[in-house]
Amino acid sequence: MTSVTTRAGTALITGASSGIGESLAGCFAEAGYDLVLVARSTDKLQTLAAELAALHGVKVWAEPCDLAAENAAAGLAAALRRKRRPIDVLVNNAGVLAQGPFAGMKSAAHQQMIDLNVSGLTALLAQFVPSMVERGKGRVLNVASIAAFQPVPTLATYAATKAYVLSLTESLAEELKGTGVTITALCPGVTATNMLVSARSANARLGQLPGFLIGDVDDVARQGFNACIKGDVICVPGVVNRAAMIASRSTPKWLVRRIGGVIGRKAL
Repeated sequence: MTSVTTRAGTALITGASSGIGESLAGCFAEAGYDLVLVARSTDKLQTLAAELAALHGVKVWAEPCDLAAENAAAGLAAALRRKRRPIDVLVNNAGVLAQGPFAGMKSAAHQQMIDLNVSGLTALLAQFVPSMVERGKGRVLNVASIAAFQPVPTLATYAATKAYVLSLTESLAEELKGTGVTITALCPGVTATNMLVSARSANARLGQLPGFLIGDVDDVARQGFNACIKGDVICVPGVVNRAAMIASRSTPKWLVRRIGGVIGRKAL
């Protein structure tokens, strides 16, 4: 067990039961942060909480919650206030992806992505950022996506939600200057998580992606953690992803759209 002598603070991590969220929880625990782990899966959260507490000697609390539900963020924040657990770092990792032609997807699938990726994330920011500003310190890590930088046919709604996350992060980064609070957008590309497994089951062509395009979840989380602690505004893990991001920001919109259309139609 790692002995932690100095308490770094408390980090709230959503979507913590698997994937990037689980790896981020490990990064923060290793750095000496107590953790509040949030996801819908009670059993997975409790198991992970016990493992991280035993391994790193930090306090870890499981807070099962469906952040897509109405008033979920307010309820979570109120519960933490009652338990006197102020949050020093907010990690907005919870998200959902649905892949396929827009017209072929049910309305509920689009709404689910908006409710969690946009509404849930924004509600958590509204609950926890003001108290960070009041205390004069805090960190926020919003998990966006490389899809935030360009339109992505067959991932139209998902990409739009992540573009929202990126835009909101960049706006708040400027608003929060001088407050002691920083905000970072982690924009990973395709990453080896359960979300990728689910997407591949829905579209076999995703299984043809070359290995060098698929990021390692622990590496993505570590880069996101480091960027958050340093207060970087945008973190894009992977050389290929960074090149794509730079290209999308320097290329005329019409051309980015055309290229995305060609690639997206091949994925159908």
